[in-house]
Amino acid sequence: MTSERNLEQDTNTSTSWWNNQRDNIRVIGIALIIALFLRLFIAEPRYIPSGSMLPTLQINDRIIVEKVSYLLNAPQRGEIIVFYPPKAPQITDTSAPYIKRIIGLPGDRISIHDKKVFVNDRPIKELYIAEAPSYNLLFASQNQDKTESIQTATVPPNSYWVMGDNRNYSNDSHIWGFLPKENIIGRACLRFWPFDGRFGWLNPPEY
Repeated sequence: MTSERNLEQDTNTSTSWWNNQRDNIRVIGIALIIALFLRLFIAEPRYIPSGSMLPTLQINDRIIVEKVSYLLNAPQRGEIIVFYPPKAPQITDTSAPYIKRIIGLPGDRISIHDKKVFVNDRPIKELYIAEAPSYNLLFASQNQDKTESIQTATVPPNSYWVMGDNRNYSNDSHIWGFLPKENIIGRACLRFWPFDGRFGWLNPPEY
């Protein structure tokens, strides 16, 4: 009788615990589903793993990447975006996200020389870069069955030219070319950590 009574008490205790915790488990489950939905479709936090965006973003900075605005509007010059890099010989892992700034839009003519970046044959004012680019950019072009170098290339439709603010230490479009629009994950909109004087919105500059 004692064993049966103990077993009944254990069963009642388990049932009572489940009844007390059932609502909490449901709340946690719903919260996890909402968090997953927000991360997949609305916004997500990310950290900066390299110095390619110095001085704007430093290593281990935390940012928020929002994914909604590009469903309604096209990306704009000067915006900082997170994306999957395209397949190219210079890229070893296309599953690791990159973060760069949009410099060229579809149809823009891009060239880099005299330590300046030119868009549509005009140098753009860039107060955010670490230092001027130390390279000139030459593009390979097929012309009458031969390859020749040209200094200006036009961004194709549904593609972008992206560059790191740390120009001379950035694996970006000047190395591997144009970024397809479908590779974009979202726009970096807020730097939230560390909580210091650099906390704030990542608004694009005026050109």
